[in-house]
Amino acid sequence: MGAAFAFEAVTKVYPPATIALKAVTLSVETGAIHAFVGENGAGKSTLMKLLSGEISPDSGVLRVGGREVRYSSAADAMSDGIGMVHQEILLVSELTVWENVILGVEPVRAGLFGFGRIDRSGARAQVEASIRSNGFELDPNAIVGDLTVAARQKVEICKLLYRGMQIVVLDEPTAVLAPQEVPELFAELRRLRDSGRTICFISHHLDEVLELCDTVTVLRDGAHIATLPTAGTSPAALARLMVERDIVSTAPPAPQTPGEVVLEMRDLTWSEPGITAALGPIDLKVRRGEIVGIAGVDGNGQVPLVECLTGVRTVTSGALFIDGRDCTSVGILDRRRLLSYVPAERKTAGSALEAPLVDNITMTHHRLTGRFSTRIGPFRLLNRSTMREAAEQIRNEFDVASASIGVAVRTLSGGNQQKLILGRELLEERPLIVLDQPTRGLDVGSIEFVHARILALRNSGHAVLLISADLDELQRLSDRVVVLRRGRVALNAPNQGLDRQTIGLAMLEGSAPKGSAR
Repeated sequence: MGAAFAFEAVTKVYPPATIALKAVTLSVETGAIHAFVGENGAGKSTLMKLLSGEISPDSGVLRVGGREVRYSSAADAMSDGIGMVHQEILLVSELTVWENVILGVEPVRAGLFGFGRIDRSGARAQVEASIRSNGFELDPNAIVGDLTVAARQKVEICKLLYRGMQIVVLDEPTAVLAPQEVPELFAELRRLRDSGRTICFISHHLDEVLELCDTVTVLRDGAHIATLPTAGTSPAALARLMVERDIVSTAPPAPQTPGEVVLEMRDLTWSEPGITAALGPIDLKVRRGEIVGIAGVDGNGQVPLVECLTGVRTVTSGALFIDGRDCTSVGILDRRRLLSYVPAERKTAGSALEAPLVDNITMTHHRLTGRFSTRIGPFRLLNRSTMREAAEQIRNEFDVASASIGVAVRTLSGGNQQKLILGRELLEERPLIVLDQPTRGLDVGSIEFVHARILALRNSGHAVLLISADLDELQRLSDRVVVLRRGRVALNAPNQGLDRQTIGLAMLEGSAPKGSAR
């Protein structure tokens, strides 16, 4: 059918001298599902930003449908039939499906005194026809805030199809889906492919790439390494192309007898006016030498659980104990002396992107320990020498790839940012480790590293609470799996012998085997 788009010797350099793409030449066929894989910083995002008009190449040519193009904005690319569904769902929860789909391109008809008004009935009919013709099972009149995550993703895709997009880019579309929701998404993507559309699929889940996609492009260090059919290849072979070495899969932890309780939640609840039982009541224990994994469809209580634990939110009722101390009403800094915390949002909550590595590494610690300060009379001043020593220690021990400890964190790839934050949080010994989505968006090499560190923490006697949307990760690391649904515990069971379907059923329906509660 010919090439939907092609890059010819495309290069992109970010100041001062970071080469994101090195003369990349490749093409993607029309009517195919084409995957892009590679380590963080390999160039996948930059390539898709070039395609979607967010940035322009420094040299080389982009061709779409055989025509040489140079977009100056995302709107230019969309006018040429190219759209992107981002990992973060960008919808207005209070509006209906059809209202979200037409938002920004509302059909208007003449009104009184020459003023136009939205043709609501016509717009609704157009959206309904688009949903039906593309095989999506959606109610155009449903309120988006009432939909599942999977259904909201469909709405995002419908927005692009309504606008006539022929090339659709999907960024980690399965990251927040339950196992049962993935096949349905894949079936709809195959229908779009069969209708002649081109799908670009970005994912770190290599098994999904091989199941869904027709071809896959591997990028490494900004260079095009290979484009090959998915038939006949394997996750191990792709991983080897990505990182130039074999990846050792993490085996589930060997059973061991956990120690005393470090974290205990007793009938813990949190709610606000207008929100019914946003969290709880929850009873939960995590012991020394144990990893407890928290699963659940996004928005089912994971955020308030972590924020109540770390002190960002004040619990409504119940009690919280950490290492034997009643922390129900204890402030954030006092809690941080008892727990290490890696937040889900590394760019906004976990780091100061414009600050250098050395400053990011000592953040929070400078208020909790005297290690990074020197007393001069009545004052305490930061000890830059000790800060630099700690920064170099973490940079080396956690293999943080950076030009120096003085560069801004924003210059690091996502994987290296995560390793930096993980190293900072493990700098001081604390009894409880809270990890929220620790490998979201990371490549296979970084995931391998982070998983090994998490298991080492468990084996050395730490208590680990792991919140993750990746069921493979939870089953690979956890001793016990807890599923949250609508703010309550739907499943609490040993990981040994627990299958994905049981976890997925609890995520979607709240069903749990008898005797699974603890």
